Amino acid sequence: MLNSKELHERRKTRTRYQIKRKAEGRARLSVHRTGENIYAQIIDDAKGVTVAAASTLEADLRKKLKTGADKIAAAAVGKLVAERAKKAGYTQVVFDRGGCVFHGRVKELADAARAAGLDF
Repeated sequence: MLNSKELHERRKTRTRYQIKRKAEGRARLSVHRTGENIYAQIIDDAKGVTVAAASTLEADLRKKLKTGADKIAAAAVGKLVAERAKKAGYTQVVFDRGGCVFHGRVKELADAARAAGLDF
């Protein structure tokens, strides 16, 4: 029987495989969440570089937010990473949820990034 960490790794691997197959040269919006924070990165896999990143650990976000582990924080990170990606010239991305289910904080981050101008 596999434990929860091994199952999470399987889901993450399966998701990344499908994303890289269907990306068609677009950058990847990768989301990582912990119990206390949420992180987002725009990664250009063709060049192997991180184009833009945002997280609840940043000083300006920490001052505004009550906690880094709720939907409000996820929305703030989504909006911030979308603004930074647009500034770097990336408007079309593919969404990489990792091994997380697409609901709650992950969905809120995605919706905020879409509202801020990212297309995925």
